[in-house]
Amino acid sequence: MRLLIVDDHPIVASGCRALFADDPDIVILEASDAESGEQVFVARYPHICVIDINLPTVSGFELARRILARDADARIIMFSMNDDPVFAARAIEIGAKGYVSKAGDPQDLIEAIREVKNGGVYLPPAIARSIAFAQPAIARSPLSKLNSREIEILRLLSAGKSLSEIAWMVHSSYKTVANTSSIMRQKLGVRTSAELVRLAIESGVA
Repeated sequence: MRLLIVDDHPIVASGCRALFADDPDIVILEASDAESGEQVFVARYPHICVIDINLPTVSGFELARRILARDADARIIMFSMNDDPVFAARAIEIGAKGYVSKAGDPQDLIEAIREVKNGGVYLPPAIARSIAFAQPAIARSPLSKLNSREIEILRLLSAGKSLSEIAWMVHSSYKTVANTSSIMRQKLGVRTSAELVRLAIESGVA
């Protein structure tokens, strides 16, 4: 089984290799950002992709969107330090088969890969409970009003990227990104990009 790990932290990649070092049936492929991750996917077509959300250029959400556009049956597990149930819910909505927190038990990642390999979906019990019992909190979160593409643009705005830069990074037009930014401001009840950035930081997107 070819397992692609997309993460820009060498320690995390090394830890993933160590988890599966004793399994001769798993070949570990690695990438450190969305661009190289997409290239490896196209070249090697891994059976499962484990993708960090917070990549250095565009996010893991954007990479997952690109991979699923190429192969709707791609099996993706999102991997993140953020255990906010909103992020987990968005990951499942875009087509990921699993969501694992880096702060959780390493066994969660092993279980996720096993389950997804067998055609299932996986959420660690704690995150699954958070989604099930925190619906009012999720509904109150500003992020609940945004889809995954809007969250991506919000994240890039908070990183100081211009609309033109964002359009290039997400493979879209300037007009589309500008319109999306305007729609986000309406959804979130803010008037300026600066207010969007502040909200991104407060919500843990930045």
